[in-house]
Amino acid sequence: MRVVAIGAGAWGKNIIRNLDELGVLAGIAEGNTERLNGYGEQYPGVSLFEDWRAALESADCDAVTIATPTPSHFEIAMAAIEAGKDVFVEKPLTHSSGEARQLVDAARHNNAILMVGHLLIYQPAIAWIRDYVASGEIGELFSIRHERLNLGRARSAENVIWDIGVHDMAVMLYLVGEAPERVRGTGHRMLGLGVEDEVHVHLEFGNGVRGNIHTSWLWPETDRRTILRGSRGMLVYDEVAQTVTLHRRWIDAELQNHDEGSEVVHRGDGQPLKLELQHFLDRIVDREPARSDGESALAVVETLERINAAVQESSRY
Repeated sequence: MRVVAIGAGAWGKNIIRNLDELGVLAGIAEGNTERLNGYGEQYPGVSLFEDWRAALESADCDAVTIATPTPSHFEIAMAAIEAGKDVFVEKPLTHSSGEARQLVDAARHNNAILMVGHLLIYQPAIAWIRDYVASGEIGELFSIRHERLNLGRARSAENVIWDIGVHDMAVMLYLVGEAPERVRGTGHRMLGLGVEDEVHVHLEFGNGVRGNIHTSWLWPETDRRTILRGSRGMLVYDEVAQTVTLHRRWIDAELQNHDEGSEVVHRGDGQPLKLELQHFLDRIVDREPARSDGESALAVVETLERINAAVQESSRY
C-alpha cells in the first residue's frame, strides 16, 4: 500500500511520521521547497512532489492524506477521488455543505474510501463512553457538554467553532447518533479579527438529549472536557489528563440526592492519530465505510453551518 501525504506543515508532519511508522509512506507533496527538501533528508527513498497534481499521477500513489488549509480541501480531494485514489482529509471536510456533498457523491460513484480526520472519534475513551452510555450504566442520557478552552492560536480565516469546535461537534453527533433538530448559538468578537473568538452552542436532539459546546481562543486555563449527565450518574472525560471519571451522583424521582462517590473508570490513549490512520488503512483493505466517513463528516459540516447562521443571527440583536 502506497500513501502520499499532501501537505507537510504543522499537522501534516505528524501524519507523515505516523504513515512512515505504519510502513506505508510512499511520497510527500509540499509546495514549500525548503520544507520539502528537509523531509527528503529525513525520509530518504520517499518520492517528493512540489505539486500535488504530480503526486496523483505517480505510480507510487494508491491513496492520499490531505493536511492543507481547509479552502483547498475540495479541489484536492475531488481530483484525488477522480484519479481513483482513496482519500483521508483533515477536518473539517470543507467549509461548505454543498462541496462536502459533492465529495461524498463522487466517492460513492468512484467506489473510493473517503475518510475525514475527526481525531477525537478515534480516541479509545470516546468509543468506551459511547458503549458505556449505551449499556445504561448512567441511566437515561440527559445532556452532553463539551468545553474546549485555552489561550489558543487565534486566526481570522475562520471562527473558533470551525477551528477547534469541529472536534466536539463530531464527537457530539457520534455519541448521540443523530443530527440536532434545533440549533442555537451566540458568539463574541473580542480580538478584532472579524470572526468570533468565543462561541456558545445549544443543541436539541429528537431523542431528548441536549448538547452544549463552549469554545474559546481567549481563556486563562486549558480546559478540554466532555461531561455527560444521566438519570443515574455522570461521566467526565478530561482530554488533557486522558481520564474518564464516573460520578455516581444523581437526583431521583422523589428529588432525593444520591452520592455514592466517584472513580476513574477508563484511561485514554496518547496516540489517537496512529489509530485513526490505521483505521484508514484497514478501510482501504476491506472497503467498509470509515467511522468518520464522508456522510458523517457532511453531517458535521451541515451542523456547523447551522451554528454559524445562528451565531450571525444572534449578533444582530
